[in-house]
Amino acid sequence: MKKDKQGCDGKTCLLCRLSLKEWAPATALYRKNFTLNKGETLFKEGDKVEGIYFIYEGRMKVHKHWGSEKELIVRFAQKGDIVGHRGIGGTEHYYPISATALEPVKVCFIEMDFFQASLKINHDLLYELMLFYAQELQTSEKQMRNLAHMSVKGRMANALIQLQQKFGFNKDGFIDLALSKQDLASYIGATYETTFRVLNELIEERLVAVSGKSITILNEDKLARLTATS
Repeated sequence: MKKDKQGCDGKTCLLCRLSLKEWAPATALYRKNFTLNKGETLFKEGDKVEGIYFIYEGRMKVHKHWGSEKELIVRFAQKGDIVGHRGIGGTEHYYPISATALEPVKVCFIEMDFFQASLKINHDLLYELMLFYAQELQTSEKQMRNLAHMSVKGRMANALIQLQQKFGFNKDGFIDLALSKQDLASYIGATYETTFRVLNELIEERLVAVSGKSITILNEDKLARLTATS
């Protein structure tokens, strides 16, 4: 991770967008900007919490250990998203997750003391963060329920629809997030072999199409039915 001399635009993240105008000089003084290469880790599960991060450019995966040798991807984050918030609160203050760059990434770092002071001063920021936590809790509960009760095929269908809704399509018509099959497996909580087999089934049924690491949805209605009947 290297320091980014260019910095951010001061308009993208929650902290900049929802803070009082009078708070902007303080934010500019305390924020630090960094760049990461593809595959570089921002922080690891178990690291001591130093602060909170906002993504200014690029995409990251947020993941954690699942069993002895597996990982579970909790979510994907992109420009404007917050990362490291799961380290807020508690008594031990260690990150319960890891964050890794899927492509070149730029982040804005805010030390925890200043971020907590910002929440006390900027009520719109505090309110938006509260809504974000509530939404993420609901998403996490659904993900755990799906892991327990939904088939792998249903989980994959659900994951692809969610990714399409979050990232949209690129100019070539594929979901605008290049994803390895291993990361897809970690996201749906399945083995690589099972993920490969199920993805081929969806291709044969003409529900999706694949080109390298890119996936597109051909029939969203039929794909959605898999999530309802699994």
